[in-house]
Amino acid sequence: MTDDDKTRCGWAVQSAKAGDTLYRDYHDTEWGRPLRDSKALFERISLEAFQSGLSWLTILRKRDNFRRAFDEFDAELVARYTDADIERLMADAGIVRNLAKIEATIANARAVADLDVDLAELLWSFAPPPRPRPADLSQVPAVTEESKAMAKELKRRGFKFVGPTTAYALMQATGMVDDHIASCWVPAAG
Repeated sequence: MTDDDKTRCGWAVQSAKAGDTLYRDYHDTEWGRPLRDSKALFERISLEAFQSGLSWLTILRKRDNFRRAFDEFDAELVARYTDADIERLMADAGIVRNLAKIEATIANARAVADLDVDLAELLWSFAPPPRPRPADLSQVPAVTEESKAMAKELKRRGFKFVGPTTAYALMQATGMVDDHIASCWVPAAG
């Protein structure tokens, strides 16, 4: 329970207790909601890769900077980035300045450009059948057979920084799976 008397998933409550509502707002309005827009999904794949090894809250705090730095995650534009763009991004203190992750984002944009299918269609093809919400966070997996299959296919198509754990986090964030706990106030997508 939080200050507004709503029951939320435990991960969304921690920062709100410290007075930061960004995480809570993300949980309440975005996380777990079905997302089928390819541009928005490219942004999420990119941000999930940047999050690897860091707090998601760190990424959320820098999200607007990432959008500005990566041309609003327009994959067509990012696919054309050059060494000069990499230098520009490495000098941008508003984002996570990790060369491997920057290069992966550019490689992923190029992989999107090479797809023979819409990115949303490809990603959602790995969504498992709906299942009951977990009773608590201990029932939430970090990896599933579907996320392993998604990661394998994305890697086959040239994507980088998309292992099974990152793929599952993407599935959770974009509503391919509903991992809100059973008592969470957020309505089930449907």
